[in-house]
Amino acid sequence: MPKLFSVASWNVEHFAMDPERVKRVIAFLDAQKPDVFGLYEVEGSVVFGELVARMPGYTFQITEGPQTQEILVGIRKTVTAFITQKVEFKSGTTHMRPGQLVTVVKDGVNYGLLFLHLASGNDPRGMGLRDDMLERALDFRAVLDRTEGGPGQARYVFLGDLNTMGMKYPYDKSIDATIELAKWDAYAAKAKVGMKRLAKTHEASWYNGSKSSLPPSNLDHVFASTNLKFRNFRRADGQQAQVAVRGWVQEKTPAAQDRWIANYSDHSLLYFEVHS
Repeated sequence: MPKLFSVASWNVEHFAMDPERVKRVIAFLDAQKPDVFGLYEVEGSVVFGELVARMPGYTFQITEGPQTQEILVGIRKTVTAFITQKVEFKSGTTHMRPGQLVTVVKDGVNYGLLFLHLASGNDPRGMGLRDDMLERALDFRAVLDRTEGGPGQARYVFLGDLNTMGMKYPYDKSIDATIELAKWDAYAAKAKVGMKRLAKTHEASWYNGSKSSLPPSNLDHVFASTNLKFRNFRRADGQQAQVAVRGWVQEKTPAAQDRWIANYSDHSLLYFEVHS
C-alpha cells in the first residue's frame, strides 16, 4: 500500500526556554521525517524560532488564547493542507487548549487530523472534562461526514495527549485508567461513530523516570475512522500495531530511560502513516 502521508504527535513537556533542549527535541522530531506533526505544551518563543531555522521545509501554526500551553502544528510545504482552530474542544474552560484541525488534501480527498491535548488530573473534574472533550472528538466524525457526502464518508483521525489516567475517588468509587479507555473504545465502535483506537508498539507512552513513584502510563493515543488504512509496525510480542512509539520506551535500561526523559520529554513520540 503506497504511503499518502505520515504524522507525528508528541507532548514535549513544558517546551520553553532551554535552547539546548529545544535543539535536541527538534533534531529528534526532524529525524522522524513526518509530513504533519503536532507538539503539545509549547510555551516559549524560542521554540518557534528554532523550528523555522532547523525545519525550513515546513510551515507552522500555533494555537491562540489565554492558555499558557499551546499546540503547535507543522506541515511539510509539499503537502496541501489547511488548519482550523477548534475552540469547542476547550469545553468552555479558558485554561484548556483548543483543538488544531489539519485537513490534508491528497488526490482530491480530504483527511481530517484533529490534534488535542486534553485535561489532566485524576480527580472528578479532570475526568469530567476529558469525558466531554472525548465525546466531542468522537461525535465530530458526524460533523465531517456531513461535509463529505453522508454517514461514514469522512476520513478522520484525532490524536494527542488524551491524559487517560482514570479517576481517584473515595468509598471504592475510583475508576481505573483501563476502564476509562474501554469506555471510549466502546463509544468509538458504535455504528454512528465508526472509529477505533489504533494499536501501538508500546502501550505506555508517559514515564517520569525510575525515581518516580508513578508507573509508566498509557496517555497518548490515536483514534481513526474505520475507512482508513495504515502502515503496520511489529510489536515485541509479534503482534501488529499501527502506531510506532519512539523515545524513552526504546531504551533498554532504567538509567538510559532517565537520560532520555531528562534530555527530551517524559512522553514518547507517536508516529504513523496513512496509506491508500
